[in-house]
Amino acid sequence: MEPTDVLTVSEVAERSGFAASALRYYEKQGLIDASRTSGGQRRYERSVLRRLAFIRAASNVGLSLEEIRTELAGLPKGRTPTKSDWHRISGHWRTRLDEQLEALEALRDKLDSCIGCGCLSLKQCGISNPADKAAATEDAPGAAYLPPLLRRAPR
Repeated sequence: MEPTDVLTVSEVAERSGFAASALRYYEKQGLIDASRTSGGQRRYERSVLRRLAFIRAASNVGLSLEEIRTELAGLPKGRTPTKSDWHRISGHWRTRLDEQLEALEALRDKLDSCIGCGCLSLKQCGISNPADKAAATEDAPGAAYLPPLLRRAPR
């Protein structure tokens, strides 16, 4: 490996838009790898930028760190991922995004029925929960009438 093939923490932070603390966190979580110089400074292979771009995109559309970790675990170690590598994991990501889109559309449709009628009546609202009826019928905590994907705990 040539010295020009590795980047410092500050170079990766500048190129990726992630704070240095986030890079250390992602390394600790096993999402990215770094080597150390004899002085203990982190050095990253240039290919880490692709992984970080994937992490950014995946987290921006709602994938959890565990989902991101699972997908990144399918990428090869020791070489830059190929187009076919990315295509394979994007298939899993696509399924997850389709599920999220369906959940968001269901939420949108319920909101339209509630505010679209113009009366703002809680008797007509599709997501109203008078007297907390959902507590007796749902076994999941939180907003029981939201699609399950939108009810999961925040990251």
